[in-house]
Amino acid sequence: MATKKTVPVKKAVPAKVAAKKTPTKKSPAKKGVQKGSKYACKACGLVIVVDQVCGCSDVCDLICCEEVMVPAK
Repeated sequence: MATKKTVPVKKAVPAKVAAKKTPTKKSPAKKGVQKGSKYACKACGLVIVVDQVCGCSDVCDLICCEEVMVPAK
């Protein structure tokens, strides 16, 4: 009888993270997200490119692997 292999399931990361009352690591200073900006994840190396700017009045953090993504060069 063949045994089934189990595949580990990654924990889902919420799209929007609520602000915590305790001070946490500050995100990198952003001068505003522009179309064509690139951001990278320090943990997994994923790089994203901004195709459409959301237009929020406040800074939006891009989250990957439960960490804030940093601007890529």
